Amino acid sequence: MPDPTFADPEGKISRNRDQFLRELLRELAFVLENRIGVDDAKGFIARVGTRIGEKMDAEYRDLLEVERLDAKQVAAALVDLKKRIEGGFEIESIAEDRIVLVNDACPFGSYVKGRQSLCMMTSSVFGRITADNLGYARVEKAETIARGDPRCRIIVHLSEGKVGREYFG
Repeated sequence: MPDPTFADPEGKISRNRDQFLRELLRELAFVLENRIGVDDAKGFIARVGTRIGEKMDAEYRDLLEVERLDAKQVAAALVDLKKRIEGGFEIESIAEDRIVLVNDACPFGSYVKGRQSLCMMTSSVFGRITADNLGYARVEKAETIARGDPRCRIIVHLSEGKVGREYFG
């Protein structure tokens, strides 16, 4: 019986857990988009993002020992959580009516290209954390790597308007 271990000295098989999970999410998004449609796929992914956002928000509040984060703390938490999962988000600006974040590295890597439904993870996490702390959020994905833009530019509006997805605290 041959040895079941696969010797791969040239590194022809590069898959590791991280790559596998990114592929899994990309293919899950693909199946959802093709079976139920992009809008419904976005809805399912948004629900997952909301649940994750609630958990992460609780962790940041516990860390800072506060009931609510202020706008600067919210922006810092959004950047921090993305950095923890290898995203490249930075604060572009914080104003009374909005938080603008830019990103040059998607946590999903190249697997996000063509899978706009995966951007709902960012929208939902950002929207949930912001709304739960500041009362309201409207997340506009002005630019996204998934859509083919060279970066992501996410505007988290803190007042009602027409563009973007709304979240209520």
